[in-house]
Amino acid sequence: METLANLESFVRSAETGSFSAAARRLALTPAAVSRNVALLERNLGVRLFQRSTRKLTLTEAGEHFLVEIGGNLDALQTAIASVSNDRSEPAGVLKVSMAPTFGITHVMPLLPAFLARYPKIRPDWHFENRPVDLIEEGYDAALGGGFDLAPGVVSRALAPAHLVAVASPAYMAGRLTPTDPGDLARLDGIVMRSSRTGRVRHRTMRNAVGDEMPAQLAETIMVNDPGAMREAAILGLGVTLLAVSDVLSSIEQGKLVRLLPRWYADAGAISIYYATRALLPAKTRVFVDFVVEAFERERLAERFAGSVG
Repeated sequence: METLANLESFVRSAETGSFSAAARRLALTPAAVSRNVALLERNLGVRLFQRSTRKLTLTEAGEHFLVEIGGNLDALQTAIASVSNDRSEPAGVLKVSMAPTFGITHVMPLLPAFLARYPKIRPDWHFENRPVDLIEEGYDAALGGGFDLAPGVVSRALAPAHLVAVASPAYMAGRLTPTDPGDLARLDGIVMRSSRTGRVRHRTMRNAVGDEMPAQLAETIMVNDPGAMREAAILGLGVTLLAVSDVLSSIEQGKLVRLLPRWYADAGAISIYYATRALLPAKTRVFVDFVVEAFERERLAERFAGSVG
């Protein structure tokens, strides 16, 4: 009987058209994938791929074999992962990437309860403002937004990433309160310069009825971290646009006030990302479930929605 590794290497190679792409999805080396496929061909006694320096092409026998096992392979992977995860206690190093402000504020507080439930897991958490490559860099999961869904990676949305305009009460004292996003341009602006492009990104805001208007903040102060933007606003240096998740506690504590309460900028979603490889480690599965449950329990999707005012 063929091993799951051989069958999986064949199916992923057929889907991606190369051993290298299949290897990234499976967290293997290209040589290992090629070896698995060659062993499968030898055992079956047929050639499954026509190989060239540029790509792989299925033979007629390979096309037929792919149709026969494609769906059954997914079912087999799920069954094996379920049995394995049920029998083994989650353990090992859990390497996770997350944005600093969001991670420290909303994910770090989950750690005590998570470790109490899964004491054999050892967190290796990286707080960084960049979309990591989960497979190439060896991450088990990542939290944030703006990730490209590379082959072999899936995302699960946790909450909306809505940006709102905020400033300190001291800064707004004696100043006219803006009535629409266009009014923000006459205030001192705290903006973020992209570490990748070096440019300042300006947003378009919308309201509940669908009206849209550019929010062209003055580039009075430029930083490269949302946490620094929040602190600059708290210090009374101007107005800024930040995700609700980054400023919610500051608003609740009275350190910041939300301007234009019916307007927000939609920056996508805050999601949790992980690889869709066979036999997803128990440590990753329980972490994803734990975070999802926490967001639902705390109603964070609703609380992070700038559209509700």
